Amino acid sequence: MSVQERKERERAAREHLIVATARELAEQQGWDAVTTRRLAERIEYSQPVLYSHFRGKREIIGAVALEGAAEMSAALRAAASAADGPRTRVTALARAYLEFAERNPAVYDAMFQLDGGLAFAHEDTPKPLKDAFDALLESLGEVAGDGVHPALFTEVFWATLHGLATLTRAERLPPADTERRVELLVDRLAMV
Repeated sequence: MSVQERKERERAAREHLIVATARELAEQQGWDAVTTRRLAERIEYSQPVLYSHFRGKREIIGAVALEGAAEMSAALRAAASAADGPRTRVTALARAYLEFAERNPAVYDAMFQLDGGLAFAHEDTPKPLKDAFDALLESLGEVAGDGVHPALFTEVFWATLHGLATLTRAERLPPADTERRVELLVDRLAMV
């Protein structure tokens, strides 16, 4: 292995450590606890080393969001592929989305609530974000209905899931009724 390859591998490992540590700290104590100073202390590197990877907290949030989007895509596709038929597929997709949001609140915030400097719904939207949307579209497109644009239907379904996830987490909706909400969403919006 060349010196350059070793340096690149070490740089990638440091970057992964920064993102993993930020994510862990955010999940434990919230995003306000994630500062470059605290991250530098936890990873045992100086702040200048941290800044050589990320210009600041905003870029770290963006990196966590991209990692989360990739994980969400995998979870959604796994749930959909394990289900048989449109109704069970859409139901599994909705459950997987809400479970991801519940299990990963700080990551979910990085993806959809905080400014990570990422473009959504643009040509320059990063691939992991496009993949997360596509993971929804793949199953929802088949139930959009006649004359309904599949991407538009997916946006409305996604917005509904996001609202349910956000309101449940904020204790505005009782979590005990989540399954009934999913069934209603599938019955009325997807009509399968």
